[in-house]
Amino acid sequence: MILLNKHTLGLGLAGLILLSVFSVGRATGQESTIRYGRGVPMAVRSINNRALQYLAQTQNEDGSWSGGESGSGILAICVMAFIANGEDADYGPYADNIRKVLRNIIANQDGVTGHLTGSGHGSLYHHGFATLALSEAYGLVDDQLLWQSSSVPTERRRTIGQALELAVRCALTAQKKNPWGAWRYSPDSRDADTTVSGTVLMGLLGARNAGIEVPNDVVDKALSFFRTNTMRDGSVSYQPASSHGDGITRAAIGTLIYAVSKRKDLSEYQATSTFIKRRMDMDTDSHPFYNRYYMAQALFHSDLEAWKSWNRRTIEKLQRMQRDDGSFSSSHGFAYGTGMTVLALALNYRLLPVYER
Repeated sequence: MILLNKHTLGLGLAGLILLSVFSVGRATGQESTIRYGRGVPMAVRSINNRALQYLAQTQNEDGSWSGGESGSGILAICVMAFIANGEDADYGPYADNIRKVLRNIIANQDGVTGHLTGSGHGSLYHHGFATLALSEAYGLVDDQLLWQSSSVPTERRRTIGQALELAVRCALTAQKKNPWGAWRYSPDSRDADTTVSGTVLMGLLGARNAGIEVPNDVVDKALSFFRTNTMRDGSVSYQPASSHGDGITRAAIGTLIYAVSKRKDLSEYQATSTFIKRRMDMDTDSHPFYNRYYMAQALFHSDLEAWKSWNRRTIEKLQRMQRDDGSFSSSHGFAYGTGMTVLALALNYRLLPVYER
């Protein structure tokens, strides 16, 4: 089933994003409110509206945010938060904010390698999130409006599609150089880890569903790396033969990529999805915003009832956490914390195609 909305009328979209509606067993029996996002809780609307107003009011003229970590990944998280709100990306109240962010991401892209670094940051974490954001914007944001009244030099301008193709090429080249068939912090890294690899792979899956060519063997190699790192109990190691920190988030990443890659038939998917459901009420002090971002998507894809329970508990917690100005404080800065919070709650709206099962 394909829903005919602004996303599907674009030239193949994705973002967090997958252009087609994911099919699951007994889909016809799902509640319409679960499938299409009707009946969004007022608490979610309040958190979301205040958070987006904060991001809009504190955005710099060049599309960035001051304080905390910077780079294309932070910008990507914020622009996806604006888009997830469902307002018209070309003429809605946040259209100008969306265009400013996209101009910044594209103008700072390396025109030769395609690396979406932004502000000199080299981490492929940033590149993965920025690829995902371009996938979301592709077919949704008008390229002609994007550069209107912009002071960015002509040679640094390109269409969203051109930037996305370059970003994909960068990721594919980095994978070819990597003995594990996955990714680490640098495009030249020869080791790999599951957190960076999950971020880059989600960007590639979004790009593929937006119509950009991503060979099947690229996805298969990355999935093979994840399978190597998925233990029988469903935990996922950071790197082969290592643990390193919070295993719940990595298991959520694994669950999500297996689901989005349409490999729910794998025993590893069954193991990771069971692992996170048994621990979904456990709070984590290790990168909590990052954890909520992935847990929301992983639970939604694996067990709707589990997600609804987790979602109610998360909404209550986030209501207490939100500051008077609408922001969320995080170790990476207010823009990161606020943007990631909006995305963790975005499943309540189901406006991004990846949020449709």
